[in-house]
Amino acid sequence: MFEGVLPAIITPFKRNPSMSLDLPGLEKNIGFLLSCGIHGIVPCGSTGESATLTFEEHEKIIKVTVDKVNGKIPVLAGTGSNNTAEAIRLTKAAKDIGADGVLAISPYYNKPNRAGLIKHYHKLADLDIPVIVYNVPSRTGQNLEPDLIAELAQHPNIWGVKEASGNIGQISRIIEETQDDDFIVISGDDNITLPIMALGGAGVISVAANIDPKRMVEMYDALLLGDYQKALVLNFALSPLFRSMFIDTNPIPVKKAVELMGMAGGPVRLPLDELDAKKTEMLKKVLATIPDGAKKKAPAAKKPVTAAKKAAPKKAQAAKKAAPKKTVARRTR
Repeated sequence: MFEGVLPAIITPFKRNPSMSLDLPGLEKNIGFLLSCGIHGIVPCGSTGESATLTFEEHEKIIKVTVDKVNGKIPVLAGTGSNNTAEAIRLTKAAKDIGADGVLAISPYYNKPNRAGLIKHYHKLADLDIPVIVYNVPSRTGQNLEPDLIAELAQHPNIWGVKEASGNIGQISRIIEETQDDDFIVISGDDNITLPIMALGGAGVISVAANIDPKRMVEMYDALLLGDYQKALVLNFALSPLFRSMFIDTNPIPVKKAVELMGMAGGPVRLPLDELDAKKTEMLKKVLATIPDGAKKKAPAAKKPVTAAKKAAPKKAQAAKKAAPKKTVARRTR
């Protein structure tokens, strides 16, 4: 369900003293992404400034996203926290609203021990909604080791991991140790999506797809079909954009980029601050290199079924087969 290109969307704010939510802008941004053939969407993640959202704002953003998507693609809502009780509250709300699954960052700052991590994730998974674990040591201060991920994968409602450790050896080990399970490994870094998918990964939860969703989808499609030469060309063409998204702390550059492209962005909330003038000029130069065609509506991908079955990575093939072991009835919206 959570395979392909899933933009981790920004949360647009109004440029007023309270920096209130720009919900019409959020709907327009989602509409643009839907028109470009994305495979899923992730509201209220790190890129969505979840750390500065109130509970009410968090739930409102998930609801607007679910309503706008209207069942066309899966909604994977960010509901993580370093407070298990808060993560439970947000996960329950996401389930009640109609999200298809939740993305739960590992508890930051606390540095829980192994038993605590397992209990934390089991509490969320026991709420009977698909959970994608999010490993991003640069933000949490703690790495989720492959053997821990393999143990978590045994829970029927823990469907996968968003891997943003940047450690290809570790990611390969996770895929190796979970390859016999109904479990996905999805890239959390745009710039290593290609090697992760070559190892059997399922796609990417992407920052860059806020800006250039069409070419991100094209790269994924090429990898799914085993056309690594085309994927490599697209990867290198997109690499300047990938790098530009991290010239400052995420989501500072992507929010500025979205606004420069005429979409809803607005300011970032403190303790983050806006991109300075020098970095903004750097970003403008990168945005100017995006082909006009990449900004327009992408036609539906036409995948040769036989070629896809022969060439697709193992995890992608599994997604095309009969219903997986872990199934959740589609909720009526």
